[in-house]
Amino acid sequence: MRNKTSVTEFIILGFSSHRDGNLILFVVFLCLYIMTVLGNLLLLVAISVDPALHTPMYFFLRNLSFLEMCYTSVTLPKVLADLLSTRRTISFLGCALQLAFFLFFAGSECFLLVSMAYDRYCAICNPLRYTTIMNKRVCLQLSGGSWVCGTLVALEHTIFVFTLPFCSSNVIDHFFCEIQPLLRLVCGDTYWNEIQIVVGAAIILLLPLLLILVSYLYIISTILKIRSTTGRRRAFSTCSSHLIVVTLFYGMAMVMYLRPKASFSPDVNKLLSLFYSVVTPILNPIVYSLRNREVKDALRKTGMKLFS
Repeated sequence: MRNKTSVTEFIILGFSSHRDGNLILFVVFLCLYIMTVLGNLLLLVAISVDPALHTPMYFFLRNLSFLEMCYTSVTLPKVLADLLSTRRTISFLGCALQLAFFLFFAGSECFLLVSMAYDRYCAICNPLRYTTIMNKRVCLQLSGGSWVCGTLVALEHTIFVFTLPFCSSNVIDHFFCEIQPLLRLVCGDTYWNEIQIVVGAAIILLLPLLLILVSYLYIISTILKIRSTTGRRRAFSTCSSHLIVVTLFYGMAMVMYLRPKASFSPDVNKLLSLFYSVVTPILNPIVYSLRNREVKDALRKTGMKLFS
């Protein structure tokens, strides 16, 4: 208990090995952050103001855009501040809150992607009953359930990590309070702690992914039964954007969490974390706007209204 409570703050190394390029990194990360927030915010506004997009599919997309903005805002503002500061510290409570919110938004997105897959399953496999099945109450329940699952994920992992005894070292070799770097500061052998984290991550990641795969097995089976090539192409086009987002999100998350601690060096870990915490959220509005004509039309209308 003495060792655990002696750590009142953490020092975040961040990108200290590239200190000469701090100003360049600051400009790059600032541009990425602005693009992520503005891109997702514009997509959210376009869906909200266009009556043609007030459907279950775009209701979930609006939730996804909001999650992506918050997801990035948990880490990047602190990274930007640290790049311009010589004292890169974060309090014990602040670190716990950062990890909790990061896991909350990431966990919520996992289960929201499942809701979006179920929506596509209903639209393609049960088109005549789609509006009945995916009514407003069901949409609210699915999105609310995603947020509740995210809350449970955040509470479980944050409480688990921050009740472990930390040793005298308080230096986090990362750019934010992430689980794996924090485990390196725990006293004693952390093998079983890592096993518990991997098992928990496997349940959180693989169970939703399994539900998504089952949904798409039914979707693909139904699409193949459509006789016309145009009909098959139109049906698949409504799912392609979601498939790309699922592949990016789950692919990077599984690389980060379903592997041994010593698989990659700290620098490689930082690079992977940058990809799924910074790059992936910026791709969401790009993927949906480039591959969806309705979204492009709504964005064009919204842009014209804003500039006029």
